[in-house]
Amino acid sequence: MAQAQDPVTISIRAKAGQRDLIDQAAERLGRSRSDFMLEAACRQAEDVLLDQTYFSLDAPSFAAFQALLDQPPAPTDRLRRTLKARAPWDSADASDEAPSAPSSRSAASISVK
Repeated sequence: MAQAQDPVTISIRAKAGQRDLIDQAAERLGRSRSDFMLEAACRQAEDVLLDQTYFSLDAPSFAAFQALLDQPPAPTDRLRRTLKARAPWDSADASDEAPSAPSSRSAASISVK
C-alpha cells in the first residue's frame, strides 16, 4: 500500500475533443494537463464530500437545531477571523489571492426520526 505522500499514477481515457478542451484551459492558466486535471478533480471531490455529510436527530433535537439556525451568533472578531480562514485543502501557493466569498453549499443532510 502506498504512503499518503507517495505519487501514484491515475489513468483515464478521454475523447480527443475532451483532451483538447482540457489542454486549452490548462494552457490559459499556465498549468500542465496533469496539474489542471488533478486540481479540478480534487476540487470536485471536496464539493461532493462536503455535500454528503449526514447526521440524524430525533424530533426534539431537530427542533433545537432549527432554533439555533434561526438565531445565528452575533458577529465577533473570532467569528470574522474564522470566516476569513483558508480551508485546509486550499493550496499554500494561492495565499496571495483574495479570499473568496463563502459558498452556498449544503453542509449537512438531516433526517428526523
